[in-house]
Amino acid sequence: MSAPRTLPWPLVALFTAGYLAPYLLPTTVGRLDSGLPLTATQAGAVGSALLLSSATAGFLLASRTDRIGARRAARTGLTLAALGYGGAALTGAVPAVVAGAVLGGFGSGTVTAVAVSGIAAVGIPPREGVRARGSDPHRVTTLGLLGVSALAGALYLTIPRLGPGHGLPLAALALTALAVLPLTGRLPGRTAPARAVTGYDRLPHPRSGLLLAAAMPFWSLAQNALWGVSGRIGLGQARLGEVTVGAVFAVALGAGLLGVVGAGALGPRLGRAVPIGAGTALIAGCVMLSSAATDLTAFAAGEIAWNLLYPVVLSYVIALAASLDPRGRWTVLVGSASALGTAAGPLTGSVLAAWAGFPAMGRVLGAVLLLIAVPMTAVALRAGRRPLPVVDIPVETPAVPARRDYDTASPNSYASTSAR
Repeated sequence: MSAPRTLPWPLVALFTAGYLAPYLLPTTVGRLDSGLPLTATQAGAVGSALLLSSATAGFLLASRTDRIGARRAARTGLTLAALGYGGAALTGAVPAVVAGAVLGGFGSGTVTAVAVSGIAAVGIPPREGVRARGSDPHRVTTLGLLGVSALAGALYLTIPRLGPGHGLPLAALALTALAVLPLTGRLPGRTAPARAVTGYDRLPHPRSGLLLAAAMPFWSLAQNALWGVSGRIGLGQARLGEVTVGAVFAVALGAGLLGVVGAGALGPRLGRAVPIGAGTALIAGCVMLSSAATDLTAFAAGEIAWNLLYPVVLSYVIALAASLDPRGRWTVLVGSASALGTAAGPLTGSVLAAWAGFPAMGRVLGAVLLLIAVPMTAVALRAGRRPLPVVDIPVETPAVPARRDYDTASPNSYASTSAR
């Protein structure tokens, strides 16, 4: 029996709100640098503090969202994001801006944890014999990436035309959180599937999960080190205006939309190893091209190609983590590990650029991506050889032995259904 084709739009909205802060990182850091008495390195450090707070929230909530309840956790996270980012946008005092950014980052991380936990469990049937159609983790992830890419692209076109100041990108983050808040009423009070087997609290596939979680900080750091200073590359090294740089970012995020649509249409046909391994290798080339850009053509080519590939690979990574545990714990832990790398990205990029210049920074980051593609591909290959994960659902009606009819007895007290 199949359930009606429905999509968890509240989870898509939460995913968009939670991931928007990293997507706006270049303009946020750039505005902090130009609008406040901060150096470029200090502004990068504030961006890193925001994202580190977000990662901390993910680690703290990795196994607790089901006990807290998705609705309560999402509302708390969105409220913290609105208060933190909104307060930082309204003040020019550097300590208050830093405190607001950190508070808002914790809210974003909380929202993201709720979203990815729900996305990982979206294929689990709500009751025995009923299975949701058309709602798998990869599809919902791609919709979330579509949402955040479209919104970030629109903001990159709009913010430069609204005037200077550090508050505009922070205000956009706060308003997004407020806009999503009403949708939390459709979230469940609890997100955990029914406890049906002994060892429910143990993380499945620990070796694959730990290897993926260990690789993700480096994967994210290498890319977000460049993303955090991309605005400075465009403005300084390529000598472009802020409106032009914003337009390049908007087009790049539009290319990301096309990439996500393509990934959603392709689905699992190529498996996960090829998109993750080959995609990461191609991203490494884009990072080196963009970091060495000295004109509009090279800068736009690197940024657009990179943003085309990044959400595609990310969607497969999230789907890979979701396949390791249908409760979503590996998804949250891998996402939080990724956020650690993202948090260190702006400061790492600023330090490397100050020490060796943008082109040398790009070569270092590209080499890191090529190295880290190996263990990530290995996890994807190993996961592809395993049978699909299953979730045990209790059946209320006791089974009746069939020995008289078939001369065998196999009464099952559980019905196993695919968790994907």
